[in-house]
Amino acid sequence: MSGQALARTSYGASRGPAPVRAALHGTHACDVCVVGGGIAGTSTALHLAERGFDVILLEAQQIGWGASGRSGAQVLPGVAAGQDKLEKLIGPADARKVWDVCVAGEQLVRDLIARHGIDGQFVAGHMLTAVKPRHEEELRAYVEELQQRYQYAGVRYMARDEVRSIVASTRYRGALYDANAGHIDPLSYTLGLAAAAQRQGVRIFEGTRAIDFSGRAPVQVRTAHGEVRCSQLVLCGNVYLGATAPALRSRIMAVGTCIVATEPLGAERAQGLITNNAAVADMNWVLDYFRRSADHRLLFGGRVTYAGFDPDRIAAATRARMILVFPQLKDVKVEFAWGGYVDITRNRAPDFGRLNPDVYYLQGFSGHGIALTGIAGKLVSEAIAGQASRFDVFARIPHRAFPGGAALRRPALVLAMLYYRLKDLL
Repeated sequence: MSGQALARTSYGASRGPAPVRAALHGTHACDVCVVGGGIAGTSTALHLAERGFDVILLEAQQIGWGASGRSGAQVLPGVAAGQDKLEKLIGPADARKVWDVCVAGEQLVRDLIARHGIDGQFVAGHMLTAVKPRHEEELRAYVEELQQRYQYAGVRYMARDEVRSIVASTRYRGALYDANAGHIDPLSYTLGLAAAAQRQGVRIFEGTRAIDFSGRAPVQVRTAHGEVRCSQLVLCGNVYLGATAPALRSRIMAVGTCIVATEPLGAERAQGLITNNAAVADMNWVLDYFRRSADHRLLFGGRVTYAGFDPDRIAAATRARMILVFPQLKDVKVEFAWGGYVDITRNRAPDFGRLNPDVYYLQGFSGHGIALTGIAGKLVSEAIAGQASRFDVFARIPHRAFPGGAALRRPALVLAMLYYRLKDLL
């Protein structure tokens, strides 16, 4: 996706052209090379530079080109796997440490926006909505768990009448409201992190794919027109790394998801859809999520796609889901439609670790990437600086490869998603 293609998202169109940076040519040396120009990569580079490291960041396309710059941009606590699964994987004590890091990640989004003057448009408030009676029971139990076991303030249960007074839809039976969570403009946030990193001395090269790398320090990262020699390497490319890091490839799967943005609705009509301006998501496995934008559009996402990202097909299919939630928008046009890949792990927990003592990686955010990617960059910077305790909690989460090998793992995932779609209907 080129810079022109990024402008086809409502985020790119609303902010105008992003800065264009040169590709890398020749041989360069640094302390740490970061691969990937999304939130994880730019946050890693920024936090390392603030610690005094000399950093080079390589981005195969342009900053914000991947999931970070075109996501639904909901700032959420926790991990997609959920705390119950985490406790089974790493025990209650470490699961609590993961939770505390994720909550710190929510605050870090606010802090980075304020500290670096980023036009991230943070809006507080998130509603996780119940579609079925069993969802109501699960949400009530979850609110109690967060309040009692995790001492997480700012969260409460909303009954059906309150939800319907806020969200102009009859679809929802209740909701968990989280005042700490929220939503942002993800492209402006990612670009803002990159600009802040550059001000701290980070050298950023766009249009520069890391083809491969050697194993130990000095690590040599080979590109099409040069190389980077570094003491440490941090891989933040997620599903776009591909053959650059074959050892990581089988541990995550790229799942396509779609978003549309309506034409501007005007302030009054947009405010009437979600009166508190919170981000909203439902509890289905194949979920719907939506929010208002600063220019009074409705951004609506969801669906899972395996057939590419044709804008016309995305617009038609996602608009149909939007009308199920908001039938009063049947006269409204979709002005932007785009897609992107979510990087999921088998257990839906994040996958952080080391390929060797000099090569770190961050991947597998599984749809909880906005807050967690930012704090992940801070954690890996701590680890490289010799303070690895928080990073190592995540590195202890066990992960397995997706079954089926290169030829069969995609069909296996399609069958699994079909099962969960059917489960959503029950």
